[in-house]
Amino acid sequence: MTAILGISAFYHDSAAALVVDGEIVAAAQEERFTRVKHDHVLPQRAMEYCLAEAGLRPEDLDLVGFYDKPFLKFDRLLETYLAVAPAGFRSFLQAMPLWLRQKLHLPREMRRGLDRIAKNGVPRPGSEKHRGYRKRFVFTEHHEAHAASAFFPSPFEEAAVLTLDGVGEWATAAYGTGRGNRLELTHELRFPHSLGLLYSAFTYYCGFRVNSGEYKLMGLAPYGEPRFAEAILEHLVDVREDGSFHLDQTYFNYCQGLTMTSPKLHRLFGGPPRQPESPLGQREMDLAASIQLVTEEIVLKVVRHVHRETGLSDLCLAGGVALNCVANGRILREGPFQRLWVQPAAGDAGGALGVALFTWYQLLDNPRQPPPQGEGRTPEDLQAPHDDQRGSLLGPAFDDQAIEAFLASTGAHYRSLPDERELCHQAAQLLAEDKVLGWFQGRMEFGPRALGNRSILGNPRQPEMQSVMNRKIKFRESFRPFAPVVLAERASEYFGLEPGQESPYML
Repeated sequence: MTAILGISAFYHDSAAALVVDGEIVAAAQEERFTRVKHDHVLPQRAMEYCLAEAGLRPEDLDLVGFYDKPFLKFDRLLETYLAVAPAGFRSFLQAMPLWLRQKLHLPREMRRGLDRIAKNGVPRPGSEKHRGYRKRFVFTEHHEAHAASAFFPSPFEEAAVLTLDGVGEWATAAYGTGRGNRLELTHELRFPHSLGLLYSAFTYYCGFRVNSGEYKLMGLAPYGEPRFAEAILEHLVDVREDGSFHLDQTYFNYCQGLTMTSPKLHRLFGGPPRQPESPLGQREMDLAASIQLVTEEIVLKVVRHVHRETGLSDLCLAGGVALNCVANGRILREGPFQRLWVQPAAGDAGGALGVALFTWYQLLDNPRQPPPQGEGRTPEDLQAPHDDQRGSLLGPAFDDQAIEAFLASTGAHYRSLPDERELCHQAAQLLAEDKVLGWFQGRMEFGPRALGNRSILGNPRQPEMQSVMNRKIKFRESFRPFAPVVLAERASEYFGLEPGQESPYML
């Protein structure tokens, strides 16, 4: 048995993932345990869960991997601060203590976390007490981890691989190919030119939180008109035919400051950034529509270039930009690739899974056999997405006894419906009455999308349901979208998918 634990941490969306003999056994984000949105800390509870799911202790692990190369990232930070000095001094003073105290000592930090798990566990008879993990740590580059998370669980024997995000060490985008158990990234775009940071700059300018509010910006875009798109392309971004681009840094502040945008950008778009939680105006809606359109056009240029260069018919995507499902829809409809597979945890959380899979396949050179496709699939295969992500249902589950004990401990009013048909009938009746349900079943989803096991359900035929659920249940902006659910065989009627085309991960 070979057990590999992957870890992403210390920036945002920290997570842990466990791969045993090539099988994804468990994966979870730390925020699901701490209830701190986008939690960045060492994923102590997620690591503990992954080991418990497999019945392993830290000393049973063969390798532990991290999704970044910290010294390479530190090199980028120092070079950037030197390039903009003295402008970035405040940012430098804020960043360096954390790097010197923690981020340059990741083996020590991860070993401490694993030792805490070993100390809290029950030692096996005859074993050394609290032995912990004393073996090797593996570090991949950030975009290698993203690419591995995209290709290795995918249903493809070979595919083009594209990663797009804010920034890893130096790379902000990369592409290459995956074949069998090998992944090769051949080209990359480098910091400070970044599609993810461009989108995040407008997220900040529209008054939302960076690395959190990008979903809001995408959800706001349909309410506006892209009247600023031409100004963005004329002043901020110089886009080439292959999708590579140059950002005019005089409009941005992320290299040298503690904000994303500069006064020059504020003057171009008619005022300072919107204050968080203040009313949204038409300007913000039009800005969201504009940067969304620019992002889609850049992504399409990149995708067409990758297709020309690789000559392959299938594409795998990861990185935070790959969570932009509107852009992904345009790739399917207008792009040259026949099939698209997006890592469900495409952001930094998925890096934990990527480094574990990269270690198993690429470093240890184990064979890879994609799941059967088409006629080779069994009836059981047809009931779940045909990939190795296992529906992305990789988190903890709770049996009826545990659920009932929790409800009793909180004094909740509840009743048990042991008959599944009665349960479904009751749920359907409540939905028809425009009630809102919390639906909880099976294992928790890995990634930001609610895929049916931890979901809020409402009647989509009720026009007011979206705003009701946003305001009264989610306590968030009323424009935020929800995903409608239909039977798989009816999907092409509602979503414009080709017959047989799947989108099981809401991406």
